[in-house]
Amino acid sequence: MGLRVHYSSLLVLCVLLFQILVLVQQAKATKFQNVSGIRRLRGRKSVVGGSGGCNLFIGSWVIDPSFPLYDSSSCPFIDPEFDCQKYGRPDKQYLKYAWKPDSCSLPRFDGLDFLNRWRGKKIMFVGDSLSLNMWESLSCMIHASVPNTQTTFLRKEALSTVIFQDYGVTIQLYRTPYLVDIVKENVGRVLTLDSIVAGNAWQGMDMLVFNSWHWWTHTGKSQGWDYIRDGPNLVKDMDRLEAYTKGMTTWARWVDQNVDPTKTKVFFQGISPTHYQGKEWNEPKKSCSGELEPLSGSTYPAGLPPATNIVTKILKNMNSPVYLLDITLLSQLRKDAHPSAYSGDHAGNDCSHWCLPGLPDTWNQLLYAALSM
Repeated sequence: MGLRVHYSSLLVLCVLLFQILVLVQQAKATKFQNVSGIRRLRGRKSVVGGSGGCNLFIGSWVIDPSFPLYDSSSCPFIDPEFDCQKYGRPDKQYLKYAWKPDSCSLPRFDGLDFLNRWRGKKIMFVGDSLSLNMWESLSCMIHASVPNTQTTFLRKEALSTVIFQDYGVTIQLYRTPYLVDIVKENVGRVLTLDSIVAGNAWQGMDMLVFNSWHWWTHTGKSQGWDYIRDGPNLVKDMDRLEAYTKGMTTWARWVDQNVDPTKTKVFFQGISPTHYQGKEWNEPKKSCSGELEPLSGSTYPAGLPPATNIVTKILKNMNSPVYLLDITLLSQLRKDAHPSAYSGDHAGNDCSHWCLPGLPDTWNQLLYAALSM
């Protein structure tokens, strides 16, 4: 009798332990599902999307009367192509939208705090005109916090620089739309998928924010190259997603081999969408022109562009920690935020870049949030 009681007790104990184990695993799974980052990959690296159960990149756009974070007329760094108010955009509601994550609050950008944290440091954005958009936005956001501080503003060929002198903070932009090199050969401009000599200019930074995609899709007169060198092969053209994958793989290898993660934080600015085709949001007769408000909710009918999957896969296979600013979906919702006809540099309808102030300010808020976690 006593033996049977003993076995019964053991059985009950085993059942209880099993139930506890199941509950623990469920809790871990739930936490992982709620955090689009920081996700550990091979135990050494991470893709940032939030922490503490917060996914910064799932949410919706709401009106915030305190926006925008600065006035374009008071920022000395904005190019005409992004200065929509100066070039006649009549509506202003697009300036008032703030990103609200579903599961937490996005910290308000504090330019003075940013300068103090990065005192004496060098930050570089590397990429195309979407990097330019984000670089100018960050410079304007900081300037609005310390409007009387001394600044230096230099632009020369591929490199542009803003220095906040009182804090020793340098914020640079290196323009290179493909990240990999374009080499001038006898046949013309050659996009060289396994070469990244330009990376020498990115050394010694305390933060690097990379971006590349839009120019990989350009054809005709707007195409930036005449031939592609793919290993030993020189070809007139190839599948653009395949070329992008190979170029990004070269970039990833460069980061792994040349960036010391104990000294430099590395971000990848996610794929920025365009809004030329209204069929993507179920309005086939429209483009971004005349759009006055974002899409509601947290879904975009057309889904994510295929380049986002390539970026995710490449980051997962890297040895270095690279933090993904997953801006694609939240930017897809902002069909109202482009310069359209109100650009000082672009003739026609620009549904590719973004007004300043505007959406890139949110990208920088997300960068600030990621750095604060």
